[in-house]
Amino acid sequence: MMPRIAIVGRPNVGKSTLLNRLAKRRVSIVHDRPGVTRDRVSIEVEIMGRQVEIIDTGGIGITDEAQLDAEIDQQIDAAISSADLILMLVDAKEGLQPLDHSVAERLRPLEKKCHLVVNKCEADRELDSIAEFWTLGLGNPWPISAAHGQGVNELIERFVADIPDGGEKEATPALKISIVGRRNAGKSTFINALIGEERVIVSDIAGTTRDAIDVRFEKDGIPFIVIDTAGLLRKGKLKGSVEFYAQSRALAAIGRSDVVVVMIDAVHGISQLDMRIAREVVDRHRPCVIAVNKWDLAKDRTTMEDYEKYLGKKLPSISYAPVLFMSAIHARNVTKCISLVQSLSKQANKRVTTGILNRAVDDIRNGPRARVKHGKEPKIYYATQVAVMPPTVAMFVNKPEYFTPQIRRAMENRMRDLLEVPEVPVRIFYREKGRKKDE
Repeated sequence: MMPRIAIVGRPNVGKSTLLNRLAKRRVSIVHDRPGVTRDRVSIEVEIMGRQVEIIDTGGIGITDEAQLDAEIDQQIDAAISSADLILMLVDAKEGLQPLDHSVAERLRPLEKKCHLVVNKCEADRELDSIAEFWTLGLGNPWPISAAHGQGVNELIERFVADIPDGGEKEATPALKISIVGRRNAGKSTFINALIGEERVIVSDIAGTTRDAIDVRFEKDGIPFIVIDTAGLLRKGKLKGSVEFYAQSRALAAIGRSDVVVVMIDAVHGISQLDMRIAREVVDRHRPCVIAVNKWDLAKDRTTMEDYEKYLGKKLPSISYAPVLFMSAIHARNVTKCISLVQSLSKQANKRVTTGILNRAVDDIRNGPRARVKHGKEPKIYYATQVAVMPPTVAMFVNKPEYFTPQIRRAMENRMRDLLEVPEVPVRIFYREKGRKKDE
């Protein structure tokens, strides 16, 4: 088992900042507004040669959405109970607060290793004031500045001895699946149904999920990481930096995933925002599944065949993607999504020999030709595969500029059929034959 470290404390003491510092990248959203973090945000990091899962939690005691207090508290309890080591953060600038005592009282009875970390110790005056935190009864307070990195390496050296054995690197990397869609499409409900527990908060409140949340699970011994993302909005409807960063994390999740699940609300149909999400997936060349959720509420109005035709008209850029009709709230067809994801991953990692590829090029060359203007006929000489995920081909031609967007789309569709990868994108780079240029 991978060791787990939970970061807990009252709001705005710097828990998300510390997680980002340990991860060495921006994972959790950092903001001055209390209660921004709601779910358990976890990340796998390497600490002194070992893989460790670090868990960020919501602030204990205060949120910006009173309706979610119980759900956030439940997520904090789950993080604490599953952790092998707990880091309790306090704020040196604000000093000891009554809520700090409440958090400490929650942790002291636990039979778990717990380190008291005093954050925001950027100046000598903060270092001089840390003695008051001894009264929390959690041992020696350790001063750090998560924002500037001061004392963080020393903190790691201090707590690494308390991490239990485990955390060796996996022989098979986990397959990463990002779940994207507009708000209230059912992304979080889908993830909870997929892993069989209340891992992420589900609420009717629009925009409940803010961070991109990585959830690790196994199916038939195969590791997966499913990424829950914030519901996407039109740019004109973003109401502040928190929503802006939530959108940025969601779009970044598409790029770092192996397969994307595009969640469609069957009741509301396809919107301009769904079309934009499809374009984002295409631009990042990710294989995807179109998951039509809430089908139990829409099936009386249309058939699957008619809805697939509707999807093809509205989302032509990902018309090659498989379609899954499901009901996340009733867990219908949810696990079937994993089979589709594995099939797409296999196709996206397919590598063919140069001989097979060039026979496909011959087939294209000898097939129907596009209309050309002023003698600018596109010619293909040969091709070679340069990467997988997705299958990526370098095609050597007479003039790349002769290959119009229409011709390029037709080439990609034809290449997908010839290489027998019908449900994933194929990326083609056009190179002028004889040009000595590395890109």
